[in-house]
Amino acid sequence: MRLFGLIGHPLSHSFSKSFFTEKFKKEKIADCRYENFDLEKIEHFKSLPEKHEDLCGLNVTIPYKTAIIPYLKQLDDVAAETKAVNTVLFKNGITFGFNTDVIGFGETIKDYLSYNNPRALILGTGGSAKAVAYVLKQAGVTFQMVSRKTDAHTLTYSHLTKEIIESHTLIINCTPLGRHPEIDQAPPIPYNYLTDKHFLYDLNYNPSETVFMKEGLKRGVNVKNGMEMLIKQAEASWHIWNNESEK
Repeated sequence: MRLFGLIGHPLSHSFSKSFFTEKFKKEKIADCRYENFDLEKIEHFKSLPEKHEDLCGLNVTIPYKTAIIPYLKQLDDVAAETKAVNTVLFKNGITFGFNTDVIGFGETIKDYLSYNNPRALILGTGGSAKAVAYVLKQAGVTFQMVSRKTDAHTLTYSHLTKEIIESHTLIINCTPLGRHPEIDQAPPIPYNYLTDKHFLYDLNYNPSETVFMKEGLKRGVNVKNGMEMLIKQAEASWHIWNNESEK
């Protein structure tokens, strides 16, 4: 029996286990199972292959997409450039890191970008934000990172003026704010400056309509949650686990 799973903390919000369990059932894949591994500390990752000899691959979620890198032997080019990993392959005793968030976000934003030439705000600076930044950079989109703390390349939320909001029509929430179970939260941007020219993309998918999205809908803004991205990055992970392991 081949074992796959998800690591992160907490994992109560996660859809991955139900997605892969349903996939295995639907596609009649009888020799695989998928489990959640809620790790309070990333250091506990080291013991997983020892405890589970049938472990073949893992997905990685908040807060370990960057923290896991020192525990991996090799990174593919995209993971190395983004400095974020959301997919791990175990092969011949070696741990390999990949980033399929880039694939998931890239596939789900390409139609919008093909008809628009926006400037973007990326809310958050974690692993998911790094993947989003990579995609936008590849597409030639000018973007600005926003976080609670400022540095030479990052604005704080208090810096977001009317002019900045109006001139950045694509806003992507890469933070966990608004995710189950704390569904009443949202990134503290000045929503009153949004117009129907904006597009709000929330990488969270549980609930399907976050406060971030609802604030946009109040103002006639087009919105999108992260469910489609989740599915596409998960399928890309499955491709890596099966194809890379055969090389």
